[in-house]
Amino acid sequence: MKIVLVGIQGAGKSTQGNKLSEELGVPYLSSGHIFRSMAKEKSKLGRWLKETLNSGALVPDDTAVEIVMEYLGKPEYADGFILDGFPRTGAQAEVLDGEIDLVILIDVSDKEALWRISGRISDREDETLQAIRKRIELFHELTSEVLEYYDKEDKLVKVDGEQPIEGVFESIMEAVRKVEEAK
Repeated sequence: MKIVLVGIQGAGKSTQGNKLSEELGVPYLSSGHIFRSMAKEKSKLGRWLKETLNSGALVPDDTAVEIVMEYLGKPEYADGFILDGFPRTGAQAEVLDGEIDLVILIDVSDKEALWRISGRISDREDETLQAIRKRIELFHELTSEVLEYYDKEDKLVKVDGEQPIEGVFESIMEAVRKVEEAK
């Protein structure tokens, strides 16, 4: 099963991605984790990624596609994965054309997301209020293309992300079971 989790920062994608990974026995891959890890490297790309992430900007399509597709080409992802943070644009969704079984939108309000993020202890340099607000704005601006793309393919399921963690997980698993039954 190849699943994409979509939602604004603070929606609970990491929490649900890790739970799904454990439940389904497929690896969880967060593009944000990959980019933040690479941003710590003392390389030209690492420094550039650090500046990009700290400003709240998204990694451009060509760079994001190259990095994420390289990861997805590894043998551990051949039988399935839970992907978080990619695709973020219509162009990125097109690169994964035909690969994805299910896209879950974990839907939370901007206010809820900001409340959750402010409540967690973080040493992430990219979690300044300005950077978070910019990413939320970019999410609404760009990710609508991704949602429309997968909605047309009848692969999009919207889940209420403001219910308790277990409720969100059960809603996601319900969608996963429907896809598995249809296969």
